[in-house]
Amino acid sequence: MEKTKLGISVGIAAAAIYFVAYFGGYVPAILMAGYVLIAEENQWLKRSAVKAVATLACFSALFAVIGLLPDALSWIGSLVDLFNGSFSYSVVSKILSVITEALDIAKTVIFLMLGVKALTQATIKVPFVDNFLNKYM
Repeated sequence: MEKTKLGISVGIAAAAIYFVAYFGGYVPAILMAGYVLIAEENQWLKRSAVKAVATLACFSALFAVIGLLPDALSWIGSLVDLFNGSFSYSVVSKILSVITEALDIAKTVIFLMLGVKALTQATIKVPFVDNFLNKYM
């Protein structure tokens, strides 16, 4: 197995980046990815580091967009109330809550699968992220 400059295998380093991205968030993931991009020579490891940060960013963007929807619905409800109308968004709020929970489960599963597959220097396809990486990396 190929080793990094730190002396650990490339697969373990990539798995560590995926797990740190999931459990630790942006700062440690970006620091680890930055180290890999600057100091390491293995192209698969570099791609995995960028994929971890990009996957984390995609999930964050999805959660942000879904988080804006209740505010938009509240604004619409206030506007309707201004004209003495009736508007209830409790059903939509419950649907958004279910979507958020499903995304959280998907995020957990994807990061765990990426981390486990990285141990054998393999990966799973995350369509939007992989398309982005193929285009720009």
